[in-house]
Amino acid sequence: PRLWALPQIRHWLVLGILLSAAVVALGVAAQLTPGFSATELGIDQDLSQHHAAALTAVAMALNVMFGPVAGLALIGATALSIWLFRGGLPKAVAFGLVASSGWVASEIFKLIVARQRPNPALLFDPLAPETGSNSFPSGHVSFAVALGFAVYFLARGTRWAKVTAAGAAAVALIVAWSRLYIGVHYPTDVAASFLAASAAVVLLAGLWNRVAPRMADWRRVTSGSQPLGAEGK
Repeated sequence: PRLWALPQIRHWLVLGILLSAAVVALGVAAQLTPGFSATELGIDQDLSQHHAAALTAVAMALNVMFGPVAGLALIGATALSIWLFRGGLPKAVAFGLVASSGWVASEIFKLIVARQRPNPALLFDPLAPETGSNSFPSGHVSFAVALGFAVYFLARGTRWAKVTAAGAAAVALIVAWSRLYIGVHYPTDVAASFLAASAAVVLLAGLWNRVAPRMADWRRVTSGSQPLGAEGK
């Protein structure tokens, strides 16, 4: 099967590096600015005092759906479906890499910035108390953004492309709200997640479009088949 080319920005490497640098700069600024976290905590505290049953149900459902276990299951099931019914293994692998790239990026930036999560003891109604130096950026939001890119790439070129893009953006924003509503992240954390996931997708797309065809050609040559693009010569 032909390789699935991912949408690629012309200066993808430069943009990816700039976005990554912006994430680190934002995280370091949040860490080093006195009182910054305390000011942001006020937003979490305000949301914590205005919990409603319906909104809480939505936020907690998203907490599970975009968490590591359910998220990996979703990526795996979708990639398997693509492999079997909608384009073969290369397309399934590309989808899986794009969808999971947000998580990978968030984990890297978490290690670099090492920001403490909001103290659940300072919230009126902590729904999912978490502690640790893994607040920046949000893995849930990073995954939602990267998954949105992956789903949009599937719909690209069809009549569903615009609807899919709008829906993906809406889902990512709702997930971002839910992390503040639950009280496990600061606003800066969720804002940086959009930059972090975008950086990951931009860099991955550029690397995929360069490395994957060469790997496919090498595999085809070693198996005795013609390289990609050699058919008909």
